[in-house]
Amino acid sequence: MDPFRRAQITLLCDQCETAPLQSHCERCHINLCKVCVGEHLSDSSIRHSVVPFEHRKPANYPKCLNHADEHCKHYCENCDIPVCSTCLSSGKHEDHTLSDILENLSSKTQSLQNDLEELETRIYPRYKEMASYVQIEKVELEMTYGELVTATDQQGEVWHREITAIVNQLKSDIEEMKNQHLSILNKNKNEITQKITELKQIISDLKSILQSNDVSLTSTYKSRNSDFKSLPPKIRVTLPSFSPPKINKDQLNEMFGSLSPLSINTEHGDTMKSAEAVSSPPVKPLLDEPRLTATIDTGRSLLLSICCLSEEQVWTCGNNEIMKLLNLKGKLLTSIQTESRYQPRDIAVTRDGDLVYTVPENKTINLVKNKQIQTIITLKGWIPLNVCSASVDDLLMTMISDDSKQSKVVRYSNSTETQTIQFDDQGRPLYSSGGCIINSGGFTFSNTKYISENRNLDICVADRVARAVVVVNQLGKLRFKYTGHSSNTKKLFNPVGITTDNQSHILTADYNNDRIHILDQDGQFLRYIQTCDLLGPYGLCVDVRDTLFVAEHGTANLKRIHYL
Repeated sequence: MDPFRRAQITLLCDQCETAPLQSHCERCHINLCKVCVGEHLSDSSIRHSVVPFEHRKPANYPKCLNHADEHCKHYCENCDIPVCSTCLSSGKHEDHTLSDILENLSSKTQSLQNDLEELETRIYPRYKEMASYVQIEKVELEMTYGELVTATDQQGEVWHREITAIVNQLKSDIEEMKNQHLSILNKNKNEITQKITELKQIISDLKSILQSNDVSLTSTYKSRNSDFKSLPPKIRVTLPSFSPPKINKDQLNEMFGSLSPLSINTEHGDTMKSAEAVSSPPVKPLLDEPRLTATIDTGRSLLLSICCLSEEQVWTCGNNEIMKLLNLKGKLLTSIQTESRYQPRDIAVTRDGDLVYTVPENKTINLVKNKQIQTIITLKGWIPLNVCSASVDDLLMTMISDDSKQSKVVRYSNSTETQTIQFDDQGRPLYSSGGCIINSGGFTFSNTKYISENRNLDICVADRVARAVVVVNQLGKLRFKYTGHSSNTKKLFNPVGITTDNQSHILTADYNNDRIHILDQDGQFLRYIQTCDLLGPYGLCVDVRDTLFVAEHGTANLKRIHYL
């Protein structure tokens, strides 16, 4: 006999326990009255399956592990196992607490659902966030240690200059002493040479007198030997010597400079509370007036997309097949040409520092690693638009169908599609369609959909045709749409590039109005960046220190702006 249809018994709702039941949720194994059905279905986190009570599926009781022909309709709370009637009659479960196994299953199913929800919405995002922060720390590590090496080299150059100056001064002193010594010796030599010349003349004269036997010459001769018996002074010079002190390496290191010790503290991971919000970094207030700190000529005629490789290096792409890596002085550091010779639609930098770019013409997503290009994804029926690097090395991409009638966001992990976001809870498209034209020169797009993942793992899309910033959470549920801020602008909101920072701000370029909108993570307008001589802002990116880079489409200038 059906245990739920005993004669003369009015079956009541399991939820309120007062009204007669009318329906049954096969997902939660619970009986509901008409009023409680609505409340039960309001929990959208669970896919309920509510049917009329008489159409419910028969109870699916599990078979007993100890008695193969029996089904378990009870659950022993003490032994934590399902039990059948034979198990009960054996006396092993006497005085134990028993419950209906379907009620137990419903309770455990709800517990599983709660665990799943907590894992997906709270715990897993925290781990992804921590992994993201470790990657940011690794980037900052490279920069910080690079700065230490540069500082050491600079100090070495200072010492080299000082030592070279000392050596050159000593050499100059040695040369001066040498010249002084040589001058004295030359003077002494000249005096001696003069005396020798005189002596030679006297000797010659004496020989001539003796040979002539001339009485007059002999009688008039006067001796000068006494003049030469006093020899010229003999110069004695004590030569200089070089006496370098013994080098004390400890003192030398102390004079040169020293490194502070590396301090590594491992903090015990905090225990998450069930409703704990994701923690935020220290708040950096917005500047009253953003500062333009650099304007870089990229050498292009048009500029579409940019992405930061570091604080000093930025990848750019424009109206040809060449992607350029520039420093802040506009110097070309390297360039990559697409294998297909088609213009890249968008570019992004992965967590490992590799370059990713999309090519609509051949529907590919490509990775540049060590200057080698490999196609990692080839689409069918869809055309790739814009791309960004997401947490834990995922890629997020916007795309449009071949017939331009559908748009969606897809997440890829290791080139495998892991998530598709296309419709809201009512089945309506989240993103605009249209805007793709195929001509002899390839694809022409008016419907850009630049994309960025926020620090709170929201997915933010600047939908140009819809004139809206569309933000969904990590599960693809719509959070809000931002359609511009009421102001004295004469032109409609025209969002193009989009980026997010470590404060969970959302920044989008308003191309028609030459300004950038700054929103908080909940879509509330905070302020504009409309100074800094912006002209047609298009692509956006921020570096690890939240410095903003803006690509101006028509001027092809790259501007670096501090706004925090």
